[in-house]
Amino acid sequence: MPDKPTRSFEDLLAEGASVPTEGWDFSWFEGRATEARPSWGYAVAMAERLAGARAALDIQTGGGEVFDFALARTPRRPPLTVATEGWPPNVAKATALLRPRGVAVVASPEDAPLPFADGTFDLVVSRHPVEARWGEIARVLESGGTYFAQHVGPSSVYELVEYFLGPQPEDRRNARHPDRERRAAEAAGLEVVDLRAERLRMEFHDIAAVVHFLRKVIWMVPDFTVEAHLPRLRALHERIEAEGPFMAHSTRHLLEARKTGDVRRPWG
Repeated sequence: MPDKPTRSFEDLLAEGASVPTEGWDFSWFEGRATEARPSWGYAVAMAERLAGARAALDIQTGGGEVFDFALARTPRRPPLTVATEGWPPNVAKATALLRPRGVAVVASPEDAPLPFADGTFDLVVSRHPVEARWGEIARVLESGGTYFAQHVGPSSVYELVEYFLGPQPEDRRNARHPDRERRAAEAAGLEVVDLRAERLRMEFHDIAAVVHFLRKVIWMVPDFTVEAHLPRLRALHERIEAEGPFMAHSTRHLLEARKTGDVRRPWG
């Protein structure tokens, strides 16, 4: 069987720069990048919790893909089911996907208070929120309600981040540390009942995958553009061509917390 033709650096850059970035569907990366999955199976575990909920909220749903996956696998959808999203293209994508399941998608900026009354939900979920607003999560949960989420951990994919930006300050490297999140959750009136962390292997097989990833996960290399990083992109392309996939590691933690009392905290 003949070898697969080698594509030029310019062609790969153009492809990575043109792929749409809406939503959290990562199927485009198939064959071009890989990431190991956490052992706990977050979406399936979410589905199990949705089956017993009365009112559920998915914060920062992205394009709604993970919430839709979980809802499709639960035998009973909560009577009240709502999702929030802050980026307008994702709001439209999530609405189209989730409305047929009876889910209301509410446009809500990530840095704004949640647009719901105190104690509205007995289950709040989120997969990879940009930032967990613990005071708001605690406020919208009813007493005894549960926050069940998978968060991005500290120094996630920092092999790639530091390739482009150089060594990062410790405060940034550890900003998402699970111990910090435990303390913040407890300060907001939540009892952390489960906290698990894993470090997972990632591989980027071509420069198009790197470009698309950095355009999609915009907080990794802030204000990333191909033009601004062209020399480093070319060097990385040549490295991948000569040595094989660029290896990095993502970090994830599963966090389950329960509201322990009728606590009302300020937004934050």
